[in-house]
Amino acid sequence: MGWTRTGPAFPGSASSGSSSWRPSVCGPLPIDMPITHLDTEARKQLDELELVYRSITSYRPAVSNPPILDSSLDAPINQDSDHISGLRPLLEAVKRDLDVTKQFLAAPHAASLPPPSTNAPYLIAVWKEVLSSPLPILAIGKTFSEHSKDTTTADAKGQKQALPQNSDKHKSAGVKVDVVADNGHTWIRVNTAKNARLLAEFREIDSHFTDSEDEDDNMVGPSLAQSEFDNSLLRVGRGLLAAARDNPILGTNKPPEVVLRLTRIDPDAPDECENDSRIALTVELLRKMGLSIKLGERGPISQLTDLAPALPPPPTLVPTHRINLDLSILVALVSDLSHAPLPDTVDAAYTRFIPSAEYVEWKRSRLRAKNGGSSDSIMNTIEDDVYGPNQHSRALSEQLLQEMRKGILQEIYERLLVYPGETTNGDAPLRVEFWTTPEARDRCLRIVAKIGGAAEKRRAHALFLADTDDTSVSLNEREAQYWAQSRYPRAFLPLLPIRVFSAPEPTSSIDTPPPHAGFFSALEATCRALLASGSAPTPPEEAGDGELQRAAVVRTNGRLTVHTVQSMLCGAVRGWTTLTANKASVKAVLREVRARGYGAEARGEGRLAALWIVDPRSLAQGMRSDISAAPA
Repeated sequence: MGWTRTGPAFPGSASSGSSSWRPSVCGPLPIDMPITHLDTEARKQLDELELVYRSITSYRPAVSNPPILDSSLDAPINQDSDHISGLRPLLEAVKRDLDVTKQFLAAPHAASLPPPSTNAPYLIAVWKEVLSSPLPILAIGKTFSEHSKDTTTADAKGQKQALPQNSDKHKSAGVKVDVVADNGHTWIRVNTAKNARLLAEFREIDSHFTDSEDEDDNMVGPSLAQSEFDNSLLRVGRGLLAAARDNPILGTNKPPEVVLRLTRIDPDAPDECENDSRIALTVELLRKMGLSIKLGERGPISQLTDLAPALPPPPTLVPTHRINLDLSILVALVSDLSHAPLPDTVDAAYTRFIPSAEYVEWKRSRLRAKNGGSSDSIMNTIEDDVYGPNQHSRALSEQLLQEMRKGILQEIYERLLVYPGETTNGDAPLRVEFWTTPEARDRCLRIVAKIGGAAEKRRAHALFLADTDDTSVSLNEREAQYWAQSRYPRAFLPLLPIRVFSAPEPTSSIDTPPPHAGFFSALEATCRALLASGSAPTPPEEAGDGELQRAAVVRTNGRLTVHTVQSMLCGAVRGWTTLTANKASVKAVLREVRARGYGAEARGEGRLAALWIVDPRSLAQGMRSDISAAPA
């Protein structure tokens, strides 16, 4: 038997005054139904689950990729992001319920048994939201943190005191979002409870209220009756909104829109025993909180699959007019590969880097010095390294072949000057500027000084004078030094002067284009987190004096050097394109971006590239077989 309140509305409503509760004529909703109907419902559910399973397995995520311009020859890096977080767990859950339902229907007396308890209605509803929601879909079943605002406690005298940072109250509770849609701007939560669920809650509330009246008459014990109207749906709504406020769209202070899909709640149910005015009030209060409430189920799976929206073709990415250069590009800019005349044939490209006898002897002498003397085993290792299948000379030949297809300077020229991205008035391109970090500059100069050829050292000196305060050499003279003996005409690219950031780690975002704040902010936050973890101890070098110190790596990711992350941070914080030839590091950083929960923001919405990848060019002059002198 249920309970119905007489008099004014429930506690906490606008009405007030005396009231009482009486048993209602409608008891708990009956769940008994014909056995044949139960069997029919199970078969219908099986058909829907099979449709969902086929739909998921054939689904091709329409995701927008991070704004990365990939000019390298191998597979585009953006292919790695063609996925949706949570899609596989959803498929596995559907498969489990599918198997359970099949086993039930295959039982000899299935028609006389109640159907199995599964999550099928919920799983089907979630997939319908995936097929119907604004693209791109970024995650399914993602949990967001809701940070506790009450970080105080009362002492023995009732005085409030701040909690320690490691207190459980500081820990965030998880709030589940079923579908993260519209490039992270929309959160969707699915609730498949029926009216009967809320009615059962109301009956529980009513019973506490009645018990409270009896206790008031006898003046015993505390009351469990509500002082304000509340139920599970309202609590879900408050949790979602709190999590949305605590997890704004990265780069903005705007929380995502929260949609609550109530598939089986009907505030206007015609059957009196399935309705209660508090159901309609619950829906009204949820809307007043700021949630977007959607009632009822989506259409059939087959129809939704046919009508699923499609993403427009991605925009053509262009670099910004200010380019941030990392160490790999600085090396490429001075490399002999980028400037020397090209060979006429493929065979000539390979012949150019067959180590000469003089070079091999120079290599041996250096290793003797490192090991305190000669050794047959060491010499065998040296020769295997020089002449084996993975030898440095072959790698240089491969880079030279890439240069023959399209030179790296030609690639930069075409992207920046022939097809400019940003313009001042829609016609005239802005002046192109090249920037780098102090760490990248200093390490480039050390590398070139140690293993560069004469022309490579000259170019590096022209790009970065050893004494930055030296004004005796004019910019015009430095330009002449850089382009001397290059196959390109002088000033083919406006490289000089390469500007150096005054600080390696900017403290605030400047010049960040608002439409693209999402990815740039995600990249910035990730780089800051990586650098904050510190660097791993660098192993002591076994070489003697003058050897290059191994680059420090990030403590939490040995694939990333500190100077590489600093370079990416300097570009991301300003909204500038970072040009790199280090594709492995870009992949590693993208994995870090997603691992930190920035998948919803790590997408591109505009035309400007945040990262630009080209193939590497190593220092090569000292390895040329047609140049007799070994590196100094």
